[in-house]
Parts: sequence; structure tokens; C-alpha cells
Amino acid sequence: MTSVELQEYIGELPNICGSEPAIAEALARPGAAYLPESGIDFGRARSVFANALHMHQPLIPAGGGDLSTAAVISNLQYMRDSGNDEARYNAGIFAWCYKRMGEFIPELIHEGKQPRIMLDYSGTLLHGLRAMGHNDVIDALKKITCDRNYRRAVEWLGNTWGHAVAPSTPVQDFRLHVRAWQHHFAAIFGLAAVGRIRGFSPAEMALPNHPDVAYEFVRTLKECGYRWVLVQEHSVERVEDGGGLRQPHLPHRFVARNSQGQTASITALIKTQGSDTKLVAQMQPYYEAKGLHRLDAAGRSIPALTSQIADGENGGVMMNEFPSKYLEVMREASYSDVPPVNGTEYLEYLDTLGVRESDFPAIQPIMQKRIWDRLQGRTGPEALEKVIEDLRKEDNRFHMDGGSWTNNLSWVKGYGHVLTAMEEVSALFAEKTRGVRTSEPRYRNALFYLLVTQTSCFRYWGSGVWTDYARELCRRTTSILQHDF
Repeated sequence: MTSVELQEYIGELPNICGSEPAIAEALARPGAAYLPESGIDFGRARSVFANALHMHQPLIPAGGGDLSTAAVISNLQYMRDSGNDEARYNAGIFAWCYKRMGEFIPELIHEGKQPRIMLDYSGTLLHGLRAMGHNDVIDALKKITCDRNYRRAVEWLGNTWGHAVAPSTPVQDFRLHVRAWQHHFAAIFGLAAVGRIRGFSPAEMALPNHPDVAYEFVRTLKECGYRWVLVQEHSVERVEDGGGLRQPHLPHRFVARNSQGQTASITALIKTQGSDTKLVAQMQPYYEAKGLHRLDAAGRSIPALTSQIADGENGGVMMNEFPSKYLEVMREASYSDVPPVNGTEYLEYLDTLGVRESDFPAIQPIMQKRIWDRLQGRTGPEALEKVIEDLRKEDNRFHMDGGSWTNNLSWVKGYGHVLTAMEEVSALFAEKTRGVRTSEPRYRNALFYLLVTQTSCFRYWGSGVWTDYARELCRRTTSILQHDF
């Protein structure tokens, strides 16, 4: 691997593009990333558990009183500098939440324990922390990511740089988000660190179920070097009959098939149960795992796996109760027959047993079984859209909006006033940047604003000031593309 590291900032912008060959080289490193340093006795374990913390703050045009000229700052900075007393207090607590794993992991390892955690930070959050001067947070995260004494305990999961949700983000832009996050992460933590990333965490756990979008989603992840993806249990179905998962504590093979009949697959680890932050804050996966036993996979006995992810800063339980509970469970579970693990080291252990992705049960996005039954061998986008439209007319519960944390939240329906502007900007970006080198400053500037416009927060809230933010960011991106290209 090249010894040349990336600059974290180029001018005033984070390094989110322009070093594609170096990133590809880092990601192509062969061999196990975690198992050689793991120390987990998988042969003794009857079950294992994995916890992930998701962290995100959007960037918003709120650094000034006039929306049209306000600086783009982190929402965390806005809370700290312009919020009420509660917002200012929460901003300080949030900042500690982003940092505190950098304190807990060394403490536990120095005690001789085997802590584990998976971390999922959006690019907008990482940039916002640096811009706010929270270098202590970045330094604490660097320590547990890069130091050989601690890195076995921490697995970073890839994300979209701007926290864009897959079901409603143009597929070509989704790929830009994935690559931008890898660039930014490598620029902060180093090429060796990005080369160890194997798992992907979709923003809001939003999984596209439109066949063509789901296929591009999987193809992007595979071509960007990812081995596995974390999926919500209720956003997928069994390929053979469209039913729910029978063995959620086994890895699965997520299969995506498009309207042309092409297929792509990736290993999926299943996030079980709901999305309540209390589940992770109170370390529920450990207690669930304690009731499980080894399972059969391709004739091999393997430990059952429970997996959970939650916001790592939101809610009183996560803010206040998680630290003591995490430390308690890590001390209790270390060296037990229900040890904490991270996703990649678990899969790397299965590799040593000869268990492969093809051995896992096959799943696909929800509602696709009904599509394939109706298509009956026909191919092409037009045939697919006709079937989808017919199914919608027959059943108002049928949708192609994707699956997410909860079944009642759509990332498409009701957001037309926001999505139209975003789609127009996306098309303009594709047109104007065609043939432009990704290392050019004007490309990086336009890309930065494009990705910022597509954060999930502008869709989640759907109205009010967040809609105003989204429209203003789209306006700025459009102006950049029309002026600079």
C-alpha cells in the first residue's frame, strides 16, 4: 500500500474526492482485517452480540441571520451558539457522546477486558466537529481506530457522507456519497484504517425495495469494497416465499435482482427488533444473546449473533445510562461464552470454518416476491413499472418506498416539494461535471454542496425551516454549477 496519506482538507473543504486510486488500493488489501488480532474464543462461544452506535449531525445554512448568505455550519454548532439553554446543554452532551468511546475502550482494555463497539459517523458530523474545533473528539477517535493496542475493539462501518437515504437518493449520487465518505475517513484516520472497513450501515437503516434501485445499492457497496451490510429485520423477506426471517441470528445472503434479470448479492447481518435507543443503551443484545445457543450453518456449528444499532447520542437513556451499562456488560461478558464481537471478525471466523456467503439463507427487500410472481419472466423497466403500478392499484399497502427503522415511515411519499428540487440539482450536477476531473477544486466544491443537500434530515422533517434549509442549499448548488462549469 502506498505510504502517502491524504490531506484532510483541501482549501476549506473536506477531502471527499480526487484520490480514487489510493482509496481503491487501500480497500483491495487481501486477508482478514480483524481476526488475527481478535482474541475472541469463538469455538467456546455459544452466542455473541454486536452493538453499533450511529452518530450524525447535518450541515445547515444557519451561520448568520440571512438564510441566503448564512454560512453552512453543523447543526451541533447552531445548537451551541444560537440555541436556547436546553439546546446549548445538549450540544455539550452530544459532543461528549461522540468522544466517549475513545475513553471507554482504553479503560476496559487496560483492565484486561475484551470490549467491542461498531461506530457509524456521517461525514457531515466529522466535518462539523472539526470545523467547530472539537479536535479532542477526533483525536480520541483516532486513538482507538489506529492504535494497535485498541483497534481490535473498534470497527467502523461505512456510511453515506451526507447521511443520504438509499430509497430516494439518485443511484449515481448514492455512489458519490459512499466514495466521499471513504475519502473523508481515509483523510482523517489514514489509508490503512479505511482498508479495514468491511461493513456498511445504511442511513436510517433505509433499504430500497424497488428492484432497480436495490440492485444498484448492492452493486455500489460491492464495487466500493464492502463485504456486508446491516439490515433491519422487517425490511427484508425470504426469497423463496416472501415470508419473514426464520433465523435472524444467522448471517443472510441479501440478493438484489433488477428489471433486466441481473443479480448482485452481499452478506447481510440482521438488526433485530425495534429501533428504540433503549435497546442499545441498556445493552439488550447481550441479554438476548444469553438466551441463544449455537446454530448450524452449512453443517458447521457457529455461535448465534444478535446485532443492534441505535443513535449514540439521542435520548436521556443513551446520554445518561449507556456509559455505566456498557462498562458493566463489557466487564461481565469478556471471556464468557457470550462475548461481545464486531461484525467483520465474526464473519472472518466463519471463513476459517469454510462457511461462505452462498451458505447463508437468501433474502431480498420486502414486497419483491409479489413483483417476481407477477412479472413471470418478462424483463425491462417498462414491464417492471407496469407490474408495480398494477400492484399499487390492487393494494394500497404495497409500495416501493423502501424499508426503514419503522414500517410507517416513507422516505419518498410526502416529500415531493423537497425531492423535486434535489432531483433537479442532481441532474444538473451530472450534466455539468461530465468529463471534469474529480481532483479539480470546482468539482469538489459542487460535490460538497450536492451531498449536503441530500441529508436525510431535510426529508425526515419534511416542512418548516428544514425545508427552507434544503431549498437554499439546492439554490446554492445550482448557482455553483451554473457559474463554475
